[in-house]
Amino acid sequence: MGSLRLQGSLCVIGHPVAHTLSPAIHNAALGALGHPPVYEARDVPPDALQAAIRRLVEEGFAGFNVTIPHKERILSLLDRVDETARAVGAVNTVVVDRSGRVPRLVGYNTDIAGFTGPLRPHVERLRGGRVLVWGAGGAARAVIAGAAGLLDPEVVTVVARRQEQVFTLARDLGSAVGRRIVATPWPAAPHVLETHELLVNTTPLGMHPDTTGTPASEGEGLRAGQVVYDLVYRPARTRLLADARRRGADPIGGLPMLVGQAAAAFQLWTGQAMPLDAVHRELSRADA
Repeated sequence: MGSLRLQGSLCVIGHPVAHTLSPAIHNAALGALGHPPVYEARDVPPDALQAAIRRLVEEGFAGFNVTIPHKERILSLLDRVDETARAVGAVNTVVVDRSGRVPRLVGYNTDIAGFTGPLRPHVERLRGGRVLVWGAGGAARAVIAGAAGLLDPEVVTVVARRQEQVFTLARDLGSAVGRRIVATPWPAAPHVLETHELLVNTTPLGMHPDTTGTPASEGEGLRAGQVVYDLVYRPARTRLLADARRRGADPIGGLPMLVGQAAAAFQLWTGQAMPLDAVHRELSRADA
C-alpha cells in the first residue's frame, strides 16, 4: 500500500447538508489508513458559494465535495474541469492543486461511477429500454450520462417542474444522449411511469426529515419488472422504494451510490483506494 498523500482538510459543501453521511464515510476511511479525521460538512447557501470556496482555499483545504444546489454553478468558479465533468455540466468533487505557486481548483464528476455501480447487475434487462428521471439538476445530469453509457437507452424522459431546465440539460448532453431526451411535466402521469423500465429519483423528495415525500404519488405507475432507483440515502428505505417493492419492482437505494462516488473522490484526494470494509462498518453503526 502506498503512502497517503493527503495534505490538508476535506469537506462537503451544499445547502442543506445536516443530513449528510459523507463525513462518516471519509473519516472512517481515513482512520482505517491511520490518518486523523479531517472531513467536515459546511452549509453554504447559493449566494455564498464563491466566498465559501475562497475560504476553503485560504484555510488550506486539499479538496471538497459539492452537493445540492451547487453542482452546476460551481463550474464557472473552477480553474480546470475534467473532460467528463465538462461534458456532463456538473461537478461533485474538487481537488485543490497546490503544486504550483498559486492553488488551482480542478473539478471532477464521480457521481457517474457511483450511479452506475449498483446498476450493473441489471444491465442485461435494462439495456436499450426506457429511462425516466425525476429532476433536472446536477445529479440528473450525471444519471443521464451514466445511463447513456451503460444502457444505451431508447429514450430518457425527464420529469421536472421547470421545462427550460430540461431543454438546457438536453442541449448540454446532446453529444452523449443525442435526441433521446424528452421532457414531461411534473408530476408524471402513472401511464408515463409504466412505460419505462428504469426510474430514477434525483430530487430531495423523501429525504430526512420529510420522509413522506415521493415523486410517484401512492406508487401509481410502478410495476413489476421495473428497477426503481432513489438517490436519497437517508432514510435508506424511502417511501418511493417501499412503494416500488410493494408493486413488485426492484428497488435500489442511494447509499451504494453515495459510497461509490465517495470512493472515487477519495482516490483523487489521497492516491489510495477507499477501505470499504471500514466504511460499511461505520455506516452500520450510524444506522443509515
